[in-house]
Amino acid sequence: MSVAFVFPGQGAQTIGMGRDLAEAYPAAKAVFEEVDEALGESLSALIWEGDQDTLTLTQNAQPALMATSIAALRALEAEGLGLDKAAFVAGHSLGEYSALCAAGALSLSDTARLLRTRGQAMQDAVPVGVGAMAALLGLNFDTASAVAAEAAQGEVCQAANDNDPAQVVVSGHKEAVERAVELAKEQGAKRAVMLPVSAPFHCAMMEPAAAVMAEALSHVDIQEPKVPVVANVRAEGVSSPTLIRNLLVDQITGSVRWRESVMWMAGQGVTEVWEIGAGKALSGMIRRIDRAIACKAIGAPADIAAVKEG
Repeated sequence: MSVAFVFPGQGAQTIGMGRDLAEAYPAAKAVFEEVDEALGESLSALIWEGDQDTLTLTQNAQPALMATSIAALRALEAEGLGLDKAAFVAGHSLGEYSALCAAGALSLSDTARLLRTRGQAMQDAVPVGVGAMAALLGLNFDTASAVAAEAAQGEVCQAANDNDPAQVVVSGHKEAVERAVELAKEQGAKRAVMLPVSAPFHCAMMEPAAAVMAEALSHVDIQEPKVPVVANVRAEGVSSPTLIRNLLVDQITGSVRWRESVMWMAGQGVTEVWEIGAGKALSGMIRRIDRAIACKAIGAPADIAAVKEG
């Protein structure tokens, strides 16, 4: 049996996440304390006692979800279930930073600061209301990509997330994305819905954010990860620090190739995936990609106890 550790992306954030881990495991509590110190503010107070809308702001949600994931990993490690169990790590969008931190490629403090910068840069790249994203359900990637291309009409509209065989997210100018929603319905999509996001992530409109991240990443030390990290834009395992740095910049404007990433891991012999952190969204996607892969969502002490019992 080969196991991969995967880490969730934006949308999984909830008030109170990780608090029970911090109360049960000193190593988990230390993660939140280090992130607070790195950011110069009490992000943990926002996560545990704050306002959902404030937590959902991109610059808060990204480091918060990473902190919760790494806290869950430290709790697993305290029970002897650490990275030595994993053949690969992967993460969805911001989750790739959690994966890199988990694998020792990035320090926790650097990861927190990078995600604060990334969240702010992605928010600032496009004025609010100019861009949008939509989920097209029931269309495969090729059809969804063709819909996006037809909807563009000189504006930006591209497939941003290839999540699973029947869920593709498109991103770009608001009017173009709205056209894509209507075209998708004509193409037989089961549902096509605008998403409640504050910016059009993973498309060409994010170029200003890519430039900010290229600068920020140039000042950060990246080590070779202890296990290969399956990169969003490559959908294969990578270990070179130079390549990782470049791919993190590419990821800002490039598609999240999650479906292909899971298929690649399955092709490398992965039979079980542990989703580490908040929510169970990735587990749902993975089951739709390959039903032969067993999924375990690990975000609370009870989940860790269940894994420990086997």
